[in-house]
Amino acid sequence: MKDLDYYTNLNWTLIEGTDKDFEGNLYYFVEIKEIPSFLFCAKTPEKARSGYKEQLKWTLQVMLEMGDEITEPGSNDDESDWENLCP
Repeated sequence: MKDLDYYTNLNWTLIEGTDKDFEGNLYYFVEIKEIPSFLFCAKTPEKARSGYKEQLKWTLQVMLEMGDEITEPGSNDDESDWENLCP
């Protein structure tokens, strides 16, 4: 059975970027491609890279408790064919 330790240690696809808050202050974020609802923000790129892991652990814990499907990295590399999905 796959548990929290298993999922926490997968090689997740990170999407890193910057944006501005409502006051125009720059912040850094980390998203995870396989978990579309996941987003972690911080004031520096270093804090974003180091801090997302704890939030990821909490997110995965809730997903496991709720019985949500967890898409593993590399298991869904096919991009959606939007032309056929949306006629």
